Amino acid sequence: MLAVDLGFRRIGIAVGETEFSVATPRPSLAAVGKLTSDAEQVFQSYRKEQAQALVLGVPGYDDDRMEKVCRQFGAILEGRGLTVHYVDESFTSLAAEVNLMASGLTAAGRKRKRDGEAACQILQRFFFEAQNP
Repeated sequence: MLAVDLGFRRIGIAVGETEFSVATPRPSLAAVGKLTSDAEQVFQSYRKEQAQALVLGVPGYDDDRMEKVCRQFGAILEGRGLTVHYVDESFTSLAAEVNLMASGLTAAGRKRKRDGEAACQILQRFFFEAQNP
């Protein structure tokens, strides 16, 4: 599984093993700002990681603009033949920040890792929801 936390500046990426429900962050991708180009970057990561499906975080709160962008992004990847699962990403960035603060990283270190950690939170939420329908 490959999880994505889509942002306007960075794209958080995490990979996971469904058998053990474990998620691991990968280095973030720099967002280009064009959905097709950003989707191509994610598609290449998907292929590199040999993922079987993609989990895309979608805002579950009052952010209609970003929800629309995320769904368009997912549709582009579905058009490339990927199976895309949509997961509510509410508070995943906050949870990521809390986890990173607990690890003792500096503010700069947390900033570099936040998006990948948020993608981990999205993937872990997907695993939890799949096991607890």
